[in-house]
This record gives sequence, structure tokens and C-alpha cells, in this order.
Amino acid sequence: MSLSEQTIQIVKATAPVLAEHGETITRHFYQQMFSQNPELLNIFNATNQKTGRQQAALANAVYAYAANIDNLGVLTAAVQRIAHKHASFNILPEQYPIVGKHLLEAVTHVLGDAATDEILNAWREAYGFLAALFIEVEEGIYRESELAEGGWRGTREFKVVNKVQESELITSFYFEPVDGLPVADYQPGQYIGIYLHPEQSEHRCIRQYSLSDAPNGRSYRISVKREGKGETQGMISHHLHDNVHINDIVELCPPSGDFYLNPRSEAPVVLLSGGVGQTPMLSMLNSLVHQGHQQPIIYVHGAMNSRVHAFDQHVREHTEQSDNIEQILFYDEPTGACSGYHHAGKTDLELIRKKIDLPGAHYYFCGPLGYMAMVKKSLQSWGVTEDRLHYEVFGPHKDL
Repeated sequence: MSLSEQTIQIVKATAPVLAEHGETITRHFYQQMFSQNPELLNIFNATNQKTGRQQAALANAVYAYAANIDNLGVLTAAVQRIAHKHASFNILPEQYPIVGKHLLEAVTHVLGDAATDEILNAWREAYGFLAALFIEVEEGIYRESELAEGGWRGTREFKVVNKVQESELITSFYFEPVDGLPVADYQPGQYIGIYLHPEQSEHRCIRQYSLSDAPNGRSYRISVKREGKGETQGMISHHLHDNVHINDIVELCPPSGDFYLNPRSEAPVVLLSGGVGQTPMLSMLNSLVHQGHQQPIIYVHGAMNSRVHAFDQHVREHTEQSDNIEQILFYDEPTGACSGYHHAGKTDLELIRKKIDLPGAHYYFCGPLGYMAMVKKSLQSWGVTEDRLHYEVFGPHKDL
């Protein structure tokens, strides 16, 4: 299947309109879709809906598709990223026509008379093409997960076999499959989707959490920060901390995600994280140690202080046992009880450039958006090329 030249030209010509009205269209889209198909509320993150992050992410994605419809190769990475996220939500082919119907209705509603039959027909064809592409890519992910040793399709029941408080805010959860069979390995940096239904929620909730340890074929570990408090508290993170206990049963989707450690690289590795953004970095670090990586490994982490800093001792043990691993700590607001940190204040890469600006090094980073934007800007200013920059955004993806 290929798009007609007329459709390509019409969609590309309407891209500026999407840029101008994108978020208005996507707000209307979600409102109408959920009112007519409330079962989809079991998939979408209600918090991201309230904050507008989901609407903005969809508007940006639709605009990117329209603007690049004559050169879709530039969107390959974005398609893979979204498809992996869809796989963790167990998105099904029959859900795509529902989305397409409401998206076109939203375009018609917002643009009014400007949404001519010619424009709507072109967008209908373009959406069908994109939906078919996602269905194909996602089926490939599902099949790969299903056919892997210890793999499965959809959800699988797991028991919480351990729960460990790592700091004042972060707790780790260890899961083993109820069926007692092996579990699929994963690429260090990937996440799993966990399916929960808190009592205070009318709908089922799905969240993705980075796997925070090296794969072992038997179990999975996630490390979750208790997010916010009062009206701003994260419902699922608090539910996990307060109401999910050892021996409880949860449903998990197979590991997924396009952010992971390059398994073939022998280059130096710099792992940079802020706060709970260290979870995928721990998986990478532990995997590199297990693999016997010989090149320098620099672990740079920023935390508020020692009270909220998780896994400090674990990383220190790696540095003490390996000549090629170094940890560098920034504490935003160290207290008198803090020790072992290297710099007070927010992470400033210029202070440690001599240690981390290494020839050919690959940089992996995760944390709050502002933190990651700072890291990317600093590394780019040093001349680090895009192919050596790797990052993960929690929630709807946003370019830095």
C-alpha cells in the first residue's frame, strides 16, 4: 500500500493548519472518543489527559506525520518508540478505526467549512496508511515477545515476591511469574507495563516502569518513586507504595521500549540521571558489570540529598570492585548528614567535563525534562554527535 500523490500534497499543505489548531483538535478528539467509547479509559493515563501532555504529544505526532509525509523515513524512530509504548498497552488492530473516526470528526469540528471533502478524504487515506503501518510494527513486537524464551503476548500474572524501601521516596518491587516458568530477557533500559485497578479509580490503570536491574530470566524489578502529595500526588505510585504488598498478584505486559544499551558497543559509557531517572541506568550499569565491560563507565547522578538518594551503596560497591567504574554525585540541597557526594548544587556537566568528555563515548540519560534538556544541550555543545546521545522521557515522548 502506498499513498497517492494527491493525498501527499494535500496532507503536506495542511500541515501548518495542524500546527495552529493541533491541540484544540486533539482535546476535542479525546473528549468525544472517551464519551462514545468509555472502555478506552482503561488504556489512557488520566493524569496525562488532565495536564494536557497527551493532547500535546498527539498534536505534535500528527503534525510531524503531515509535515514529513513525503519522507516518512525520518519518522522511523518515532514510529518505533510509539509502537513499543502501544505494545505495553496491548493496543489491538480493531481499536485503530475507532481512533480514526474520532480524529476525523475532531478535524471537521474544529476546522468547520475549511475541512473540505477533498481534505478529509486525503486525511482518511493518510490515517489508514499510518494505522496499517503501526499495526504491522506492533504485531512484530507482539510476536517477538511471544516467541522469545520465557516470553508471552498480552498480560501475564506475576506475584510480588519482595518489596524493598530504597530511600524515603523510592521502593523496589520484585515480581516472579505465577506459573513458575521463566521470564523473557530484555534490553537494559527497557520498561514493563503494569496493570492495576486502585479502589479509588473507576478504571483500570496501566503504567510503564523501567526495569531497574540486569535481566536474569527469573524475575523483574521496578523501582518506583512516590510522586507528589495532596492534590498533586501520583495515584498509581502511591497505590504501589501503600497497597501493593508481598504475595499480591499483578498483571504485566512483556518488556518493551526503544531506549536501551547498545549491546554491541565496546565504547566508554556515561550514564547520567536525575532523581528516579536512575532506574534504567541501574539496569544498564548492572548489565555492563555482568558482561565484563572493559571501557570506562561513568555513573553521574543528581539527587536532592541522601534521604531521597536510592542505590548509593549498590553503585559504590561496583566502583570499589571495578577499576573502570566511577560514580559522580551532585546533591541539590545536601544536609549535614550527607556524605560521599562530590558537588553541591544542581548537576553541572562543565564541572566534570574532563571526566566524562571521552572520545567515542555513548551517553545515556534520563530524568526530569529540564534536566535532560540541559544534558543534551551541554553534550551537543561539546560536539557529541546525535548517534551517541540516547535518552528516555517518562510519559508521552517530548523532543528535547
